[in-house]
Amino acid sequence: MTNDINFPNDFVWGVATSSYQIEGAWKEDNKGESVWDAVTHKTKLVANNDNGDIACDHYHRYKEDVQLMKKIGLKAYRFSISWPRIFPSGKGSFNEKGIKFYDNLINELILNNIEPFVTIYHWDHPSALQNYGGWENRQIIDDYLVYAKCLFDHFGDRVKFWITFNEPFIFALYFYMQGLYGGEDFAKRGLIATHNVNVAHAKAVEAYRESKFPNGKIGITHALSPVYPISDTSLNNIAVQIIDGFVNKWFCDPIFKGTYPRLILKTIQSEFDYPTISKEDLCLLKQNPIDFLGINNYTCFRVGAEKPEELMDFEKLVKVDKMEGREYSDMDQEICPECFYDLIKRIDNDYNRPAIYITENGMTCKDDKIKDGIVQDDDRISYLRRYLRAAHNALNEGVNLKGYFVWSLMDNFEWLHGYSKKFGLIKIDYKTQERIWKKSATWYSNLIKNNGFEI
Repeated sequence: MTNDINFPNDFVWGVATSSYQIEGAWKEDNKGESVWDAVTHKTKLVANNDNGDIACDHYHRYKEDVQLMKKIGLKAYRFSISWPRIFPSGKGSFNEKGIKFYDNLINELILNNIEPFVTIYHWDHPSALQNYGGWENRQIIDDYLVYAKCLFDHFGDRVKFWITFNEPFIFALYFYMQGLYGGEDFAKRGLIATHNVNVAHAKAVEAYRESKFPNGKIGITHALSPVYPISDTSLNNIAVQIIDGFVNKWFCDPIFKGTYPRLILKTIQSEFDYPTISKEDLCLLKQNPIDFLGINNYTCFRVGAEKPEELMDFEKLVKVDKMEGREYSDMDQEICPECFYDLIKRIDNDYNRPAIYITENGMTCKDDKIKDGIVQDDDRISYLRRYLRAAHNALNEGVNLKGYFVWSLMDNFEWLHGYSKKFGLIKIDYKTQERIWKKSATWYSNLIKNNGFEI
């Protein structure tokens, strides 16, 4: 086969998952309650009242799932570790049975020549830590650091790629705005939480470099989305600066520059009486640079304002109605490969060419057509092909792009959407836990085998 699109020989091809979304076994082997156990069991926020009690039963079926990864031909697997499976109440003595599960999973991956990329935190901290406010309280920084060091000590001899956090914009800002943590002053509390996350990240990077196994790589994954005005007006362009500042720069600037964007800092101190950030915290961020940035991208934002007073009303600024002439996924996310390209190029340009992994990218589909036992998800294949072509264009122009991870290995619990949205290369029959191959899994397998594809 002659490829039109070829990737470097050392390019990393993988898939991604997270603990709460696939593991199940929610209270097995001494695991503690996570905040998502609490959300699904005690509120009505999730579609169809779904929960992750069983999910994909990966806790019991991880060997079968690793064999699926091997069949696809994956070079790497990005997964997260469940904090309450390691420290059931968030602190104290670690749970040996939790350590054993991840020991077994990591060993199984390595046995099958699949590189583990481990996310330390993917939204499911122990619910006991909410007793003091969770990420709003700086106490969680110390508890997170103990947890992270425990993982480094137990798995650092085999895990060479670490990700401190997955998508702080979502769990430390958006979920506050959605009322997951109750109370009032959502925006102020969420913004305080984001800074505490950044400090915890810097301390984890520092601890890893001081650990027994300092020779691997450590980074962070951010949910980043390019922002565009709905039309070229002065108000709309200011709206772009504000939304881009909150969604992208508020998270990337501290990691790369040790500062926060001045416009956003000035705005929130005026609007929300946001506390002053200490010089010591900023110094800590600056002194602990990352080895790579993980980018999760699913869509872009189209924004606009008709009146100046709308500029701090995010719900009015971000236009969620479908726009004529644009494509959307089953999750109403705009499909825009050229926006994906813009994003990668912008990060490369603004932050001095960091090493980048696309740690999540994928598309929800109905996945309701099955032929000869295989889900016919041609729309997903078209999506992946177009986004990877955009990534390849950026790579050819000098972007330091190291790898790409499809979200996701298999259909799973998609947070507030429950099981209603399907991202996987593998379909799950939740009644029987049967894994059902999708056409996209074959396409991705061929891509990996050939390290490229025909246009």
